Amino acid sequence: MGNILNLNNSKTRWKDSYGVLQGESCKRQRLSPNPCGYNARLIPSLPDEISIQILARVPRIYYLNLKLVCRAWKETLVSSELFCVRKELGTMEEWLYILTKVKDDKLLWYALDPLSRRWQRLPPMPKVGFEDETKKGLISFPLRMWSMMGPSIRIVDVIMSWLGRRDALDWMPFCGCSIGAVDGCIYALGGFSRASAMKYVWQYDPIKNSWTEASPMSVGRAYCKTGILNNKLYVVGGVTRGRGGLSPLQSAEVYDPHTGMWSQLPSMPFARAQVLPTAFLADLLKPIATGMASYRGRLFVPQSLYCWPFFVDVGGEVYDPNLNSWLEMPIGMGEGWPARQAGTKLSITVNDDLYALDPSNSLDSAKIKVYDYEGDTWKVAAGDVPNHDFTDSESPYLLAGLHGKLHVITKDANDNITVLQADMQNEHAESAFSQSIFSSPDNSFSEDAESSAEARREFWKVLATRSGRSAELVNCQSLKI
Repeated sequence: MGNILNLNNSKTRWKDSYGVLQGESCKRQRLSPNPCGYNARLIPSLPDEISIQILARVPRIYYLNLKLVCRAWKETLVSSELFCVRKELGTMEEWLYILTKVKDDKLLWYALDPLSRRWQRLPPMPKVGFEDETKKGLISFPLRMWSMMGPSIRIVDVIMSWLGRRDALDWMPFCGCSIGAVDGCIYALGGFSRASAMKYVWQYDPIKNSWTEASPMSVGRAYCKTGILNNKLYVVGGVTRGRGGLSPLQSAEVYDPHTGMWSQLPSMPFARAQVLPTAFLADLLKPIATGMASYRGRLFVPQSLYCWPFFVDVGGEVYDPNLNSWLEMPIGMGEGWPARQAGTKLSITVNDDLYALDPSNSLDSAKIKVYDYEGDTWKVAAGDVPNHDFTDSESPYLLAGLHGKLHVITKDANDNITVLQADMQNEHAESAFSQSIFSSPDNSFSEDAESSAEARREFWKVLATRSGRSAELVNCQSLKI
């Protein structure tokens, strides 16, 4: 019996030892730098070239989950080789990226895949903080720190705060930054941190899904305007903080994403501002750029003269890259360019047409206007943009071009962020809109209203929605990779 017991004990010990060895082997396999196995292929029994062809055909919305398969897959899914194959295969996808501001001025980016209508949240935006180090003989020494304070603080409130207190900027790090998108990446440029205008530029790469620091601008700017032309990022105007307070900038520069270098451009002349009747007005009214649009191979920059709380439109100027000089903007274009809050002008170019949003005088309506280049005038393209009263919102609307169509981003009555697609090719709906805008009330008012509502549903299509709660719209960009 003793032998039997010993035999049983030995079997038990062998099983325990085998279990331990097996557990250690699995543990080593899990901790292995290549969990898919040493020298393993991406997909068993297939060459990696074929596997990459397969992965390149998978919609991007699934890439976050596919990265969890193993390290080899993760490295492949963030490689430039894979996205070069996607370009060759014609499987590139255009997504919409929306920047919002939530509680405590925290900034959040969301990406929308318009095909699956699914959303993804991006990593937090970076920020640069400044610390007073007078003990070291330095003023405003930059530290690479991170935060979520946003650029969407209204320039109106900023100016009022500056007028009211000297240390108003102490609680507004990284406000007033500008956003641009070029060569498949999003850029956040400049802004204020405490009392300093920053030169810093941050780049978001959707392939790697991460933010990195790019080459800084030549000068610190806040509230500058950005535009894309010939696959380069142009930056004009803005303001900086000097000894005498706010100082408008007339300078301009361009960033080449392929070289990572900034180049200086001729400064905006602000010709209209130079012909003010008196020296008093010239000193009182400050010229600023209020928008920028890339249109017909040139950059169109509307301008205003401001002396808080007044903004006076003075047309604008046009930068011609072939001549490397500024020209005066056509009169009808400058005088008719719709203005948004605080003098800013919202516009987007879609299929070679320049669109702008006119907020109108009503609390629950807005108009989309299109510029007629030949006639030098703005015409109504859509006169009933679906929206609700958001008088306290900093940016009730955003405009975007996606898949060759005009999109309006706004919020509905339930505070949901709504992406609306305008069907500019629908001539019947567009005609019905025009009739509803300019027709006068009569006995058939109810029939006209019903017809207008039907035309509105045909013209505007809800592409996607997501819960917005207390979020405010700040900016939007579209990227195709």
